[in-house]
Amino acid sequence: MSHWEPDSALSRFNRSEPGRWQPLPAGFAQVLAAGLSIAGASGGAFDPAMGLLADLWGFGPSGARAAIPSDAEIAAVLESPGHRHIEQDGRRARRLAPVALDFSGIAKGHAVDAVAERLRSLGCADFLVEIGGELRGEGIKPDGQPWWVELEPAPGVANAPIRVALHGLSVATSGDYRRSFRHAGRDYAHTIDPRTGRPLTNGVASVTVLHPSCMLADAWATALTVLGPSGMALAERQGLAAHMAVRGAGEQLSPRLAAMLA
Repeated sequence: MSHWEPDSALSRFNRSEPGRWQPLPAGFAQVLAAGLSIAGASGGAFDPAMGLLADLWGFGPSGARAAIPSDAEIAAVLESPGHRHIEQDGRRARRLAPVALDFSGIAKGHAVDAVAERLRSLGCADFLVEIGGELRGEGIKPDGQPWWVELEPAPGVANAPIRVALHGLSVATSGDYRRSFRHAGRDYAHTIDPRTGRPLTNGVASVTVLHPSCMLADAWATALTVLGPSGMALAERQGLAAHMAVRGAGEQLSPRLAAMLA
């Protein structure tokens, strides 16, 4: 599912002829279905087919750019909103326009789940899996304690320390401080709003989501980061345990997370 590897299933799909159905590996189909579902639920704040935008801003396989994209370049990409031009039917999918999948906001979570399910199939009941900062815990540690994890504090936001027990739970965090570039005295975060085609400027420093599925925690953390503070109402409707750190406004907890910490 790497868009960096030219021979990956995702890269081959991105080169496929628009309109032609392509067979998908099982895991690929699962991630795509989840990504399209969250794209719809979030109003496009999460988009598994925003590869052209990521590449345009220098965060894709083409590498860094010498200058930021022009308004005309951004507008040209936004003429074809990504997820609306992907059609899926079970284990097959097709592009209806020359858009590109990019699973950077969901694939790590899926990988964590895949490792966890493999361990469970081998009879392992107690373990902690971590890939790229996304974690899933099952059972308990050898000393009888749960898998305690402290949420990473976001730079520039006064967060109270939060410690959670990953007992059948996953945790994923999206933050604007993890990857960025500086141009003309301004920092541009790697998280791009698929609706505007531009890096975020909503003041959100980080969003953390706890969920039994690390794949869904990963994708929802990205979606809520893009939506900003108004997205916490969606988190409540979706029953998500979410924490949002906003520069200049402190932190917000969803009702589900507040109840877990009570």
